[in-house]
Amino acid sequence: MAKKEVKSSLLDNMIGVGDTVLLEPLNEETFIDNLKKRFDHNEIYTYIGSVVISVNPYRSLPIYSPEKVEDYRNRNFYELSPHIFALSDEAYRSLRDQDKDQCILITGESGAGKTEASKLVMSYVAAVCGKGAEVNQVKEQLLQSTPVLEAFGNAKTVRNDNSSRFGKYMDIEFDFKGDPLGGVISNYLLEKSRVVKQPRGERNFHVFYQLLSGASEELLRKSMGASEELLHKLKLERDFSRYNYLSLDSAKVNGVDDAANFRTVRNAMQIVGFSDPEAESVLEVVAAVLKLGNIEFKPESRMNGLDESKIKDKNELKEICELTSIDQVVLERAFSFRTVEAKQEKVSTTLNVAQAYYARDALAKNLYSRLFSWLVNRINESIKAQTKVRKKVMGVLDIYGFEIFEDNSFEQFIINYCNEKLQQIFIELTLKEEQEEYIREDIEWTHIDYFNNAIICDLIENNTNGILAMLDEECLRPGTVTDETFLEKLNQVCATHQHFESRMSKCSRFLNDTTLPHSCFRIQHYAGKVLYQVEGFVDKNNDLLYRDLSQAMWKAGHALIKSLFPEGNPAKVNLKRPPTAGSQFKASVATLMKNLQTKNPNYIRCIKPNDKKAAHIFSESLVCHQIRYLGLLENVRVRRAGYAFRQAYEPCLERYKMLCKQTWPHWKGPARSGVEVLFNELEIPVEEYSFGRSKIFIRNPRTLFQLEDLRKQRLEDLATLIQKIYRGWKCRTHFLLMKRSQVVIAAWYRRYAQQKRYQQIKSSALVIQSYIRGWKARKILRELKHQKRCKEAATTIAAYWHGTQVRREYRKFFRANAGKKIYEFTLQRIVQKYLLEMKNKMPSLSPIDKNWPSRPYLFLDSTHKELKRIFHLWRCKKYRDQFTDQQKLIYEEKLEASELFKDKKALYPSSVGQPFQGAYLEINKNPKYKKLKDAIEEKIIIAEVVNKINRANGKSTSRIFLLTNNNLLLADQKSGQIKSEVPLVDVTKVSMSSQNDGFFAVHLKEGSEAASKGDFLFSSDHLIEMATKLYRTTLSQTKQKLNIEISDEFLVQFRQDKVCVKFIQGNQKNGSVPTCKRKNNRLLEVAVP
Repeated sequence: MAKKEVKSSLLDNMIGVGDTVLLEPLNEETFIDNLKKRFDHNEIYTYIGSVVISVNPYRSLPIYSPEKVEDYRNRNFYELSPHIFALSDEAYRSLRDQDKDQCILITGESGAGKTEASKLVMSYVAAVCGKGAEVNQVKEQLLQSTPVLEAFGNAKTVRNDNSSRFGKYMDIEFDFKGDPLGGVISNYLLEKSRVVKQPRGERNFHVFYQLLSGASEELLRKSMGASEELLHKLKLERDFSRYNYLSLDSAKVNGVDDAANFRTVRNAMQIVGFSDPEAESVLEVVAAVLKLGNIEFKPESRMNGLDESKIKDKNELKEICELTSIDQVVLERAFSFRTVEAKQEKVSTTLNVAQAYYARDALAKNLYSRLFSWLVNRINESIKAQTKVRKKVMGVLDIYGFEIFEDNSFEQFIINYCNEKLQQIFIELTLKEEQEEYIREDIEWTHIDYFNNAIICDLIENNTNGILAMLDEECLRPGTVTDETFLEKLNQVCATHQHFESRMSKCSRFLNDTTLPHSCFRIQHYAGKVLYQVEGFVDKNNDLLYRDLSQAMWKAGHALIKSLFPEGNPAKVNLKRPPTAGSQFKASVATLMKNLQTKNPNYIRCIKPNDKKAAHIFSESLVCHQIRYLGLLENVRVRRAGYAFRQAYEPCLERYKMLCKQTWPHWKGPARSGVEVLFNELEIPVEEYSFGRSKIFIRNPRTLFQLEDLRKQRLEDLATLIQKIYRGWKCRTHFLLMKRSQVVIAAWYRRYAQQKRYQQIKSSALVIQSYIRGWKARKILRELKHQKRCKEAATTIAAYWHGTQVRREYRKFFRANAGKKIYEFTLQRIVQKYLLEMKNKMPSLSPIDKNWPSRPYLFLDSTHKELKRIFHLWRCKKYRDQFTDQQKLIYEEKLEASELFKDKKALYPSSVGQPFQGAYLEINKNPKYKKLKDAIEEKIIIAEVVNKINRANGKSTSRIFLLTNNNLLLADQKSGQIKSEVPLVDVTKVSMSSQNDGFFAVHLKEGSEAASKGDFLFSSDHLIEMATKLYRTTLSQTKQKLNIEISDEFLVQFRQDKVCVKFIQGNQKNGSVPTCKRKNNRLLEVAVP
């Protein structure tokens, strides 16, 4: 079936403007109004050329169904209304068909829907790519990696209940057909400070709450003994308040089931490829991080006057050591002392309480951060491509957007640095894409003025005087290093930079700026000015973990923890300072940018409509803020700097051809020539458009909207014309229908009138005829009555006369024989009366009518019975004389069946009233059995479909049962091919049960060719008829009676084995249908209801 059309073009039935490149006039206010209008009508996606803007609806919309996937599959990007599926399809088809590696960059602030957007992209690609067991397994692993990473890398914030606290870049690898082979995940800047401290109203990472809510009691409970089995328990309790690292004010989130999510994560880990021991090891590390937060320290003075720290309650430390298999003494010393190595010297110093707490939190942060990196690497091992063939790659980047908070620290600084780099590559690649299309279409390229943020990137990443370089230099230099010394250095080096501002700057233009606190500096990013608190920059950049703690972790008996701290191996001690967090992130961003530049970019800009996480609320101020820092207006201006709209000639001509008489309704020449004729006819100024090789380029959106207005007016005119023609056709059709109806009605009425008149004439004639016939009949009746009376009178006179003569003649000897004469006369009169009464009381001529008049006199008893016998024989003869030869044959068969089965077979009474038809299949008439008819030359006595019982399992197969004068044949019901042919001389016996079933066995002569496979066991609805005809035919041909055995148990020969067929009573699932089942090698059991 053809794909259902939703909309034929982006411009049809448009709410607002679907592509903001066409927005006129273009300013911040109209841009926001356009987004709001579309948001209010549930249109959450809007284009900027090939960029998709996604506004988070904070509710489920019916726009991601499988039907929607099919709507956008293999469609032009601008063919349907804006949707994330359109971008996903464009990227996937470019990768599959044009062999171009793709990347999809998803940006936006927390709560804008970046994670959901990445899920939708991956789900769409999974839905449209190939199918198969291996491909489906790869897709399932790629999709199930998301719940695992969300559990360990996402958290509830004030802006988002499922906020990604890390940047994720996934490369999905495809083969030449476009089927997924595997993937590689890279993570950036996990917010590990959240492990030890969360802002008010926010939670720690999801996995902590999921573990405490969803783990079984057996997994959580403390160990009460020293057995090996109990040592592996997590020693946790469900109460969140027991753990200092978990915030309590927002531990429960409305609409979030942590227990169910824990089960989902465990299932996802299993699908991705985590073994049970690996999953348990991960949960043990999570439990150890939780319990680290419960370790507290107290101050204690030493003999030399220095303060040192001691652990208050060692039970928590003991349980941590049991979980991680670390020597408790080693870990306790690592929390109390710090060893500094320089060349050949080792200096051990005590840690005060503040330093001990710092060491504890640093260990917790590093332990969780390294566990997260291990999880990513472990997932990569499972989902990586197993083949070494050349691969196509689609990258999906889900990374934090530009952040401007009330208090911005080191994390916001490097996040915004990453976004500056992404904006830079976005502008470069967009301009590059525009320039390539202009060159490809042979359109003159003109220089586009835009803001180049390379100066801001250089301010941050310059290797000599960049902010990150100076921060690293400050962290590495000897002496006292504080955040204030770092800010002083920035003031010295960056004071004259136009995008850097500070209260302590020597530049005079900022001396009176009271909005800048003394401990802050401000950078004017492409998205706006951001004020950074310098406090914590040095410590967070150092990200220092004491070597004693690393060595203690390496000594753990827990294999996973030991692998997370390779630097703790004493044999591989490296005195070189580890790289700082800033330099690591800078290198990761550089690698990411290099990777993105090798791929064709696709952009999704996510926008959060309100801070309440509520549906149907659109905060214009909040959206305006995001539009600015995402640089969306700048994107629009770059896109429409040359030509705002472009379209291939074919769809352009198809859409606007009705505006010109020469191109409407069909243009027979090239599409470009048709578009040229069309634009010349419409007198559009030449400077407003240009002709490319395959596309028409329109400079101003007003020109496009003018074309749309003309098209809309023309469509209305065409609709009016169509309506006019349709109404005329409808009226003519109605008139012709009414005319035909009138002719039919008139004809029927005339017929009715003539019929009615004829009936009246006929009834009148009948009345007249009846009166005449009555008069004639009465006249004849009077004459007959007169003749009868005359005859009766003459008879009476004659009788009296004869009586007189007789009496006169016999009077002389009457008295001697009077008694005898009277007796004989009386007897004669009684018999005469009896016979006359019998004449009037005779029963019907039906042979089965057993009625007979009662006997009037006892002396007539023998006569009465003899008359009854003679009358029955007479009416039977009369009844037989009516039969044809065929009916006589049927009744002979019925009589034969009665002699064979009456009072022997329970099925016989139900067959008495059924006529024996024989040829139920009508083989001579059915063309399906022409081949079978041609193969049989003899007369067919029976043609019926029977169920042949399988010797192996008791199941039945439909076969055509044919009985001729000399043979018994079995044929396939579908093809009509003859399967078996048995001469009647080889049939020795027919066996059946005495019950109400249709099973019967045909026994064959041993040693005959037909008996090679054994006897036949059938089931038929016409058992009595088939057995009777087989008996009569065999008797006619062989002159020997066929043995009919009726028994509830009989033996059947199947090849070399004799099998007992046993009939039992039983309730059946199939109602009244007997069933046959093979019990063993020697028994077939038939259950009869």
